[in-house]
Amino acid sequence: MENQRRTAVVEDLMERFPHVPREAVIKEDLLRGGMAFDESALSGGSAGDGGDVKPKSYFIFSFDHRTLPELGAAALNRPPEEIVLTGGTYDLRRTVVSVRVNPESPYRVKPGEDGSLGLYLDGARIADVGLPPMPDYYRHKLSNGKSVMEVAPTIQWGYLIYLTVFRVCQYFGAKEECQYCDINHNWRQHKAAGRPYTGVKPSDEILEALQIIDRYDTARTSTAYTLTGGAITSKVGGKDEADFYGSYAKAIEEMFPDRWIGKVVAQALPLDDVKRFHDYGVKIYHPNFEVWDKRLFELFCPGKERYVGREEWHRRILDSTKVFGPENVIPNFVAGVEMAQPFGFTTVDEAIASTTEGLDFFMSQGVVPRFTTWCPEPTTPLGKANPQGAPLEYHIRLLEAYRATLEKHGLSSPPGYGPAGPGNAVFSVSSFMDSLAPSPEAAV
Repeated sequence: MENQRRTAVVEDLMERFPHVPREAVIKEDLLRGGMAFDESALSGGSAGDGGDVKPKSYFIFSFDHRTLPELGAAALNRPPEEIVLTGGTYDLRRTVVSVRVNPESPYRVKPGEDGSLGLYLDGARIADVGLPPMPDYYRHKLSNGKSVMEVAPTIQWGYLIYLTVFRVCQYFGAKEECQYCDINHNWRQHKAAGRPYTGVKPSDEILEALQIIDRYDTARTSTAYTLTGGAITSKVGGKDEADFYGSYAKAIEEMFPDRWIGKVVAQALPLDDVKRFHDYGVKIYHPNFEVWDKRLFELFCPGKERYVGREEWHRRILDSTKVFGPENVIPNFVAGVEMAQPFGFTTVDEAIASTTEGLDFFMSQGVVPRFTTWCPEPTTPLGKANPQGAPLEYHIRLLEAYRATLEKHGLSSPPGYGPAGPGNAVFSVSSFMDSLAPSPEAAV
């Protein structure tokens, strides 16, 4: 009965919000609640260089609804990095979805009677499923034997190279860690499972992996790279945050000038530090604001509040536009944590009003935020208390509010995220790009 009600929820929202693409309704539900896999639909292997399907790399967070020991077959025989949905009951246009595993999800990926993979809801096949092919560059190892997937995985159907060069965060413990973030646990669980999971990735390994990608990505599908990792409150390898992350950008841009769009996800840093990012060759800066509401920011991001503070964080975001230009400052927020109990808003109306206030604040000054759909990972305080995440209605109304606010201020989709529009978008961890007007950028 619970699963039957899920179909009713989905179809009710499709009817109530007909201007939100149906693709986005399904995608948001998969991102907020996860998907299950028949064992026969798993990618096979864990090294990232065998088989025909590109496996999930766990590029920074777990993005799963269970810990590795609780995933069963999906822990040993990895699921794919992403899936692509087409056709089916709702006549879906091509939709790329990041894989978040939940063995108890009402959505299940499995083969049909003819052997072709489908997405099933309540036992009914609602879409055809395509799996990401193993890229040629994943089949080649670095000189030290490490896989390209471990050092420089790609996501968004190959569009983005995700370089998590520091895999832990110096905001540590209950009084500092962001309450929705499992970066430190994800590091611990992969090490405990004996998986390769390099804490600090040496620059020479990054460059060697990029050489392999550049050589074998003959179609030039990879268009951007993101440098990221945990917050640095002291130093790593003798370098502060701007120099640590910036030094990788400098090395990459010197070896591969203008080959990729260089992006960095870091804290909201003082202007002099931001200038160093720009001088190192970074093109796009992501000083994520996480959640808009003042009280929730203080509760959910205690380390950021303690070391920087919400008002200063926002001031630094706006200051950074003097260096990068407003269009190239793209802060992320975690969509859904606004409704995380026991502290969050209790109605969708309140949560949407708050988030829209934040969108209006930034967009009125030319800054276009983006968002990641919250995955309530079970080892985080908010995930443990809210295993169902936020209501699907919140996510659908957010897409509506996001597009309306963008249009209100005469802005367009942010650069560095590939094409926009249903059937074109490749951004896989939320549907904001799927829900915007199609962009002139060719589909990937």
